[in-house]
Amino acid sequence: MESARIIAVLARMLRDVGQAEELAQDALVLALERWPQTGVPEQPAAWLMTVAKNRALDVLRRRQLHQQKEPELTYEIEAQLQDAAPALDAAVADALENDIGDDLLRLVFIACHPVLPTDGRVALTLRLLGGLSTEEIARAFLVAEATVAQRIVRAKRTLAEAKVAFEAPRAHELVERLASVLQVIYLIYNEGYSASAGADWMRPALCEEALRLGRILAGLMPDEAEVHGLAALMEIQSSRTRARVGPTGEPILLLEQDRSRWDQLLIRRGLAALARAERSGRGLGPYGLQAAIAACHARARLAADTDWQRIAALYDALSQLAPSPVVELNRAVALSMAYGPAAGLEVVDGLLEAPALKHYHLLPSVRGDLLAKLGRHAEARREFERAAGLTQNERERQLLLARAGGI
Repeated sequence: MESARIIAVLARMLRDVGQAEELAQDALVLALERWPQTGVPEQPAAWLMTVAKNRALDVLRRRQLHQQKEPELTYEIEAQLQDAAPALDAAVADALENDIGDDLLRLVFIACHPVLPTDGRVALTLRLLGGLSTEEIARAFLVAEATVAQRIVRAKRTLAEAKVAFEAPRAHELVERLASVLQVIYLIYNEGYSASAGADWMRPALCEEALRLGRILAGLMPDEAEVHGLAALMEIQSSRTRARVGPTGEPILLLEQDRSRWDQLLIRRGLAALARAERSGRGLGPYGLQAAIAACHARARLAADTDWQRIAALYDALSQLAPSPVVELNRAVALSMAYGPAAGLEVVDGLLEAPALKHYHLLPSVRGDLLAKLGRHAEARREFERAAGLTQNERERQLLLARAGGI
């Protein structure tokens, strides 16, 4: 997560995403070399930022000499170096500030420039700013890792060749980039909420950063319903954090969670954001519909009180508005809870040949659960074992193997 912040600041200074990424990596490598000997500094994030900024300033000085810039630029460069000074020179401050006021969100909007195709915008931003690896992004999009790598390389090259100005878009330009920005924040949050790989069930730092960006965006664009919809979704989902993991880090599924541990403040914030989205009068979009589904769970004091028929209806609407195999899989779960496991299994079986779900572990996981409820235990066991073989998350693998062994 600190890498993303460093890249955001350096890109603002250098006007070059690729070079910003390289210098941020240089700072991290230097830390790996020095800290084992000197110890981790009291403020490691500040140490990294200072090293990275100093290297960026060296680059700017070399540019100045090479291009024979006017002498005034020297003053601007030195002003940027004085982090400890009470304030930057007013002229420099004016050049660095803009509508958004947050380096990370500013660079999200810049990386989501219209000159890039949508998939390139999102892949580049997730890689640089979301802290996601190429493999994790590939799993999020259900595409090959090589495809994502190519998108990122092409996106960097396109930004450089187009000489994109590294300034936040003005108010009238924000809307045309909004869909990509929302998708980036959504995917960052999802990776934090259910880590696709590793030893932990969650990556809370990603959730917190995505939620922070979502809140800033809601203040920046108060009339955009989908901004409030995404904020509502993240607030409500985040309310469950303490209840989703057991004492030793093991996952606790939604219907088994102690709801007294859900954060009521976050639920209230989420419901308020959902109400703002609904008041727009334009109907709920995909994020708003997902927030409405999350709200059904949040309003149920007990799992047995959940209004599954309403959730199934909301998934019907979502599948019409934003059709995808993953939405259909979630709709199947809702149908099974509302109308019985056979209804859900019928939908799941229709997804077995979907190319995008070929290696998606939740397809056999959901199918295994439905088969178990129908008493088809041998088939269910095989599905849980297959799901365990597909997941890259160690906690989830243990959970699936335990479910297979418990049948």
